Amino acid sequence: MTQYVLAVDQGTTSTRAIIFDHSGSIVAVGQKEHEQIFPRAGWVEHNPLEISENTRFVIGQALAAADLNTGDLAAVGITNQRETAVVWDKNTGEPVYNAIVWQDTRTQAIVEELGALGGGAERYRAKVGLPLATYFSGPKIRWILDNVEGARERAEAGDLLFGNTDTWTLWNLTGGPNGGVHATDVTNASRTMLMDLDTLQWDAEIAAEMGVPLSMLPEIRSSSEVYGTGSGGVLKGVPIAGILGDQQAATFGQACYEPGTAKNTYGTGNFMLLNTGTEKVASKNGLLTTVCYKIGDEAPVYALEGSIAVTGSLVQWLRDNLGIIGSAPEIETLARSVEDNGGAYFVPAFSGLFAPYWRADARGAVVGLTRFVNKGHLARAVLEATAFQTREVLDAMNADSGVPLTELKVDGGMVANELLMQFQADVLDVPVVRPVVAETTALGAAYAAGLAVGYWSSLDELRANWAEDKRWTPELAADEREREYRNWKKAVTKSFDWVDADVR
Repeated sequence: MTQYVLAVDQGTTSTRAIIFDHSGSIVAVGQKEHEQIFPRAGWVEHNPLEISENTRFVIGQALAAADLNTGDLAAVGITNQRETAVVWDKNTGEPVYNAIVWQDTRTQAIVEELGALGGGAERYRAKVGLPLATYFSGPKIRWILDNVEGARERAEAGDLLFGNTDTWTLWNLTGGPNGGVHATDVTNASRTMLMDLDTLQWDAEIAAEMGVPLSMLPEIRSSSEVYGTGSGGVLKGVPIAGILGDQQAATFGQACYEPGTAKNTYGTGNFMLLNTGTEKVASKNGLLTTVCYKIGDEAPVYALEGSIAVTGSLVQWLRDNLGIIGSAPEIETLARSVEDNGGAYFVPAFSGLFAPYWRADARGAVVGLTRFVNKGHLARAVLEATAFQTREVLDAMNADSGVPLTELKVDGGMVANELLMQFQADVLDVPVVRPVVAETTALGAAYAAGLAVGYWSSLDELRANWAEDKRWTPELAADEREREYRNWKKAVTKSFDWVDADVR
């Protein structure tokens, strides 16, 4: 029996390859960061060719670290930063423009133009589960076709392809211009604003209104099936058999397979998903309705999602832009140097505010400053911003589902920060639970791929792999918790209405 499954985790700041064994334990990791490109305020780009090159590099790195070769892999799964749009020439494999990243806000004018046709931000929500927002892929495709010379003509001639980075990775690993598979899964397709949540197919009417030729769009397939095999190099002949957008992958890796189970991922941003089963629940409280996963021919499973744009990237900002810390882990030590936030609250609306507000006009704000506040207080305010934003999403999720969460499973890079995890439990007033394998995004993609080829036999087998590492229980007094949260809500209002015709 082949012993291992490899997951490619194409993330916002880096690409990783992680090899898992049958128990879901990590065997080896390869990782390489890629450049973050900021051409203008509000613009965020990546170089797709750098990402593709890094993908091959980290796969080789992980295999070498474990002293394995292609024959040791049963399957490969792909997980990815969602909503990050790549458009490329199918004949040459050359991107026509850099990837436009999910955090990018340049498409605001397109979003407003579409909303003005009727219904505003809610124009497509009944079909696609999403509000009109710069976050999603569809308007990014339109921007590229409108702004890159000759791109629209080439697209209409059938020469250009679109994909989020899952599709870009799959296409390149399966041959690129020489027979590469142009496909995506339902979870990534559900983040474009172009897929009907009921039919799981592209909506021709919305695509036409958005100015996106259907010929550019990848085939929509399930999250767990064999899409193709590696075309050469380190993955030659290995089935590529699982694709899940990163947050759905983390939900799958956290074994949230029953309706009512939820997880929160702490990465560049924060993303909380609640499994709603085969029922598509429309949100009345600023959440997204999305596809959670689809296993082969089985019915799709849906989720409610609360998306927060800036959490871990706020720590990076403190490190890279202000130089207050030298490395991300230092923020915990600095935050522990003070007893509390000193009255300071940090609202990181760098890309506007996502759930539950969806305010594109918001921008970052630090409020409550006095001469007393020092860098320790600011560090604490940065961490607390993550926990407060998560509370807002959880409140919305409880209201939509009608079933209050009793505990929250957590994963992602920031869950190593124990001060943050304790404060998160305090603010939510529910236990916060970290699994033994915190790399649940990659694990979820590995699980989807392994299920497709019979490496794992069932969801029950995957459930049995899940193990608790640590649990934080609430310690903060109720009056203190609500006072802090009330102040946070007041701070958020100070970030509204900043962007107008004079401020972009």
